[in-house]
Amino acid sequence: MGEFSHLKSKLLAEQVEDQIYHYILDTPLNPGDKLPNEFELAERFGVGRSTIREAVKLLSSKGIVEVRRGSGTYVITIAPTVDPLGLRAIQDKNALALDLVNVRLLLEPGIAEMAANQATAGDIARLNSLCDRVEQKIRSGEQYIEDDIAFHTCIAECSKNMVVETLIPIIDTAVMMFVNVTHKQLTEETITTHRMIADAITAHDPIGARSAMTMHLTINRAHIKKLHDESIRSKL
Repeated sequence: MGEFSHLKSKLLAEQVEDQIYHYILDTPLNPGDKLPNEFELAERFGVGRSTIREAVKLLSSKGIVEVRRGSGTYVITIAPTVDPLGLRAIQDKNALALDLVNVRLLLEPGIAEMAANQATAGDIARLNSLCDRVEQKIRSGEQYIEDDIAFHTCIAECSKNMVVETLIPIIDTAVMMFVNVTHKQLTEETITTHRMIADAITAHDPIGARSAMTMHLTINRAHIKKLHDESIRSKL
């Protein structure tokens, strides 16, 4: 029951995050503008202050707002590419995450294979730097979602394929969804499999890169599938 309540609170925070984001767009608020305080937002959206705080954290992790201690919460960017497929309106986040991971399994192992064949020395240096940064932030308990997104974006760019590069916003959305739905429960697995992917691309080992990316996504899929199935059972 406790785990289900925790999941419900997380999903509520994601819904309120979406409402605040649309409030920013509809008001409109521009970069540099200040959001109403917690009390006003809680009253506006009919939720508790703790839910507002969680929703603001999610927006902050995506670089949309910035919380300045003692001053308030400010808009940093309107982020027009944050939802390239219009998926924010879908209410069942677990089902959406499962569909996204299934699509990623179709695409990203092949993208990693291309990256291993095409990556330059500069690409490899950047990829390993991002891999290190994700690990360091996880170890220190910092927000790492932006660096996780950058890591997968870098792999797509390493492919040197113009069509793959147009898919980057979709990959970014999927990575963001993964971190939100899994609630950062797969950090050790992320560190291990990211390192395997980076090592294979560094070694120009296309089969190794494909296999490592498949493992990374399969581990995430298993966790998301479990959450999805628990959500279905709870509605029966």
